[in-house]
Amino acid sequence: MDDVDLRLVAELRRDGRAALSDLADRLGLSRATVRARMERLTAKGEIAGFTVVTRGDVTSSPVRALMMIGIEGRGGEKIMARLGGLPQVQAVHSTNGRWDVIVELGTQTLLELDETIHRIRAMEGVTVSETNLLLSTRKAGRR
Repeated sequence: MDDVDLRLVAELRRDGRAALSDLADRLGLSRATVRARMERLTAKGEIAGFTVVTRGDVTSSPVRALMMIGIEGRGGEKIMARLGGLPQVQAVHSTNGRWDVIVELGTQTLLELDETIHRIRAMEGVTVSETNLLLSTRKAGRR
C-alpha cells in the first residue's frame, strides 16, 4: 500500500459510507481512481470488508473491560474454549508477552462484571489476571 492507499483507508475508517465523489474530493483524485484503488485493495485483501456500528453495539453492554490472563502450563485452548462460552465474553484473543490471553468483557452492571471476573479467576489453570475498565472508545481514524 502506498501513501494514497493509506489515506484512502483512513478516510474509509472515518466514514465507510462516503460517496466515491466525496472520497475523490478529499483525496484530490478522480472518482475512477478511487473506485479502482478500492477494488484493488479489496481484491488483495487489504480491505476485508465494511461494517456498521449500531446503537445496540454501543449500549448493549455499557460496562466494558479488558481482562489480561496468565495461564498455567498448556491449558490455553481449554480455558479459551471455556471463556468463549461465557455470555459476558465478547472476544478472546491469544497474545504474546506477559499475558497469554486477553478477553473483552461486556456487562450491564459493575456487579455483573465483578462476578464474571471472579468466575474467570476461579477457572482451573488461570494463574494471574489484570482487568482494566474501558471508559471511552474512539475508532481508529475518527476525530
